[in-house]
Amino acid sequence: MAAENDPLATLDAHPEAARLRSRKLKDGVATLIVDATGLGTADRAAVEDNLRDAALAIEGVSEARIAMTASQPARTLIAVGAGKGGVGKSTVATNLAVAISRTGKKVGLVDADVYGPSQPTLLGTNAKPEAEDDRLIPVEAQGLKFLSLGQLVSPGHALAWRGPMATGALAKLIEADWGDAEVLVVDLPPGTGDVQLSLIQKSRPDGAVIVSTPQDLSLIDATRAIDLFRKMDVPVLGIVENMAGYICPHCGEGSDPFGSGGAEAAAETIGVPFLGRLPLSPAIRSASDAGMPPAAGAGQDADAFTRLAAAVLAELEKVRR
Repeated sequence: MAAENDPLATLDAHPEAARLRSRKLKDGVATLIVDATGLGTADRAAVEDNLRDAALAIEGVSEARIAMTASQPARTLIAVGAGKGGVGKSTVATNLAVAISRTGKKVGLVDADVYGPSQPTLLGTNAKPEAEDDRLIPVEAQGLKFLSLGQLVSPGHALAWRGPMATGALAKLIEADWGDAEVLVVDLPPGTGDVQLSLIQKSRPDGAVIVSTPQDLSLIDATRAIDLFRKMDVPVLGIVENMAGYICPHCGEGSDPFGSGGAEAAAETIGVPFLGRLPLSPAIRSASDAGMPPAAGAGQDADAFTRLAAAVLAELEKVRR
């Protein structure tokens, strides 16, 4: 890489030499451009310090200037929405993110549900994110990186924010330092308001997943959510039918408190994919309350989320063709 008699040629033997993209020495000032792709905050600082020390140890170098650069990874943004609250959207978003991460992808989860942020509970941590250079550093839990508006306020306190404040907060979460995350799953608030519009206009999701229960009232609102994404040219990856069927743990009999098959029929009528059913399960409820997403474990509930993740990723591949 260096010309003959280049004083900086000794850096070729440095353990981080492969990260050097360019170097020059002029009037005693060594300028190094270093690739920091894939490095965390601490590792990035360590590499910078090590190369600076190595440069300053070279005869004729009185000052070392290090420019750290990193290529932005290709990142897929999946919006998880619902036309109305109470359909289990946040639980689905959390477990979808965990299930995708178990395929080997590096996943981030954004809890943008401004008025009901629940990801800290669902992921079992109330750790607060730190900030560096005015960018939030996501917290890690259950194999994910995640940020939630719930981390920014005290437990039990309401977020009494108007639209501009809510959309500004969402931008902070999306533009955080997500590092090498390949997929961002965004848990949106229910409905079709300012936060949804802001996400679509500024971040352009690669696809949207709509969560509904089988009952007609939920499906009416889910249809409105689908219409919003379609009008904004965001591909709708499909509908998830949540709380579909209940097996009594005592007698083993099945029942359908919210009806059955409504979301699948609606998907066919609207012309969007049907991504599958998730049961109304006491085990999912108790595991979620305990901060242990079922998708991170084993058994029938974990398998259901594994199938959902596979269906979502398959639809993403279709819309990219």
